[in-house]
Amino acid sequence: MDAITCIKSRRSVRRFTDEAITKEQFTKIVDVAKMAPTWKNTQTIRYILVQDRGLIDRIAAEGLLGFEYNAKTLASCSGLVVLSQVTGICGYEKDGSFSTSKKDGWEMFDAGIAAQTFCLVAHEQGFGTCIQGVFDEDKVAEVLSLPEGQKVVALIPIGVPKFTPDPTPRKDTEELITFK
Repeated sequence: MDAITCIKSRRSVRRFTDEAITKEQFTKIVDVAKMAPTWKNTQTIRYILVQDRGLIDRIAAEGLLGFEYNAKTLASCSGLVVLSQVTGICGYEKDGSFSTSKKDGWEMFDAGIAAQTFCLVAHEQGFGTCIQGVFDEDKVAEVLSLPEGQKVVALIPIGVPKFTPDPTPRKDTEELITFK
């Protein structure tokens, strides 16, 4: 699949078949997704594949701030990717000061690039994903015993799509462009 087709055909998937992603398939996706650019090539993003149904259900029950729409998606996925990040590096100088006025904002910038890259590679490999941002970071970290110095930046349910959702309307290109 070429890049333009991949970008234009990828959808947020919220309903999945029972087919599980294998460790080999997941590793193949991350092996490509790791090529996403990062602040000064710091490569602070980490990928945790949760396939234990008990852990997924616990995150859905305790870690989604009561957001039932996301809990319903987690109930259907065969795997949950918890995107985490080593903190205190991206956007910082070696002495601990911030490199730019964006301060630690570069952490989420890198996390967004990594999440989108991961989802595009997963799509190209036949898997559906949905980036979720409504969650209790501390609770998810606790449930997964996330190492100190890392934080949860996104939840990404993954699996074989039950169906491909229709595209959502997009603004006209002219509304998005300014020439000066």
